[in-house]
Amino acid sequence: MNFPRLKGPRSLLLAPAALVALAALVPGALAVAPTDLPEPEQGLNLLVVGIDTRKGVTEEEKERFRLGGTACDCTDVMMLVHVSAANDRVDVVSLPRDSLTSFPADHRDRRTGKVHAAHQAKINSAWAEGGPSFTVETVESMTGLPVHRYLEIDFRRFMDTVDSVDGGVSICTAEPLKDPSTGIDLQPGTKRVGGGEALQYVRSRKADGQMDFGRIQKQQKFVVNTLERLREGMLDDPEQLIALAATLRGTAAAERGISPEELLALADRVRELPPDRMTFATVPVRGFNPNIAGVGSTLAWDVEGAAEVFGRLREDLPLPAAEEVAPSAIPAGTYRPAEGSSLICP
Repeated sequence: MNFPRLKGPRSLLLAPAALVALAALVPGALAVAPTDLPEPEQGLNLLVVGIDTRKGVTEEEKERFRLGGTACDCTDVMMLVHVSAANDRVDVVSLPRDSLTSFPADHRDRRTGKVHAAHQAKINSAWAEGGPSFTVETVESMTGLPVHRYLEIDFRRFMDTVDSVDGGVSICTAEPLKDPSTGIDLQPGTKRVGGGEALQYVRSRKADGQMDFGRIQKQQKFVVNTLERLREGMLDDPEQLIALAATLRGTAAAERGISPEELLALADRVRELPPDRMTFATVPVRGFNPNIAGVGSTLAWDVEGAAEVFGRLREDLPLPAAEEVAPSAIPAGTYRPAEGSSLICP
């Protein structure tokens, strides 16, 4: 087998499931020293967030890939990854960025130093107001699940990472996709893309009439298809794998932030996991809330449906089937879990 090499100093940046694929392809290559990675009896929960920041993005890239907007420094991608205690299943639940939540009183805004009274907000503003630890606390409060580890990704590392995949990553669509905001313009079919176009794809929410729900589906598909690219050819140097994990983790300090060694250890636990043992879903939502002054348009979760989803994860059980959760008032937001194998581009 021929293995592609990294093309530059920046390594591959993916959801932790990518390291699962690495371990499956290179048994024993991810052996690392003992780590503090927990092994909860009811499975491990990892919160993966994507930060809307242009730090490190060049002016040429901003123009070429439509990245010139004002960064919100918020989490426009939020995925709660549950790895079963038996390491035989991974469930990924996306949390829409506009989900309505309530922040508690007496928390200090890290931007202004102001101590806030209790107030309503969108879930994606937790990072801007309180950073990673406040984001973790908010997700724990909304889901009732403990978050054992945390990982955040930004625009710069995402683009460099995809560019390091030899030949790019496949994206596909059955219908034309054109988004004036991100500049993505896709004809039906499958194509390989590099980092900039990949970022346009996973950021697009005006291309298919599915709003943020369509964007979430693109993000989930992109993760799965990146894994498929890695299955076709993998790094053959364990030292490169360690460097990959270090880049994936980054250097930012974060409470409960996962370490490179822990990423490798987690991947090693589930190295035999096939795509059909990975399930992707979006938290059940009821519909839109009335506009809230200072907050804007927000999504209301389906309380019963969300409780069922997170209750299953709390008990380390598979996600409920679609028919077990009531449809949303927003058709695009209806709960539809999908096996990873069903998201692979033809």
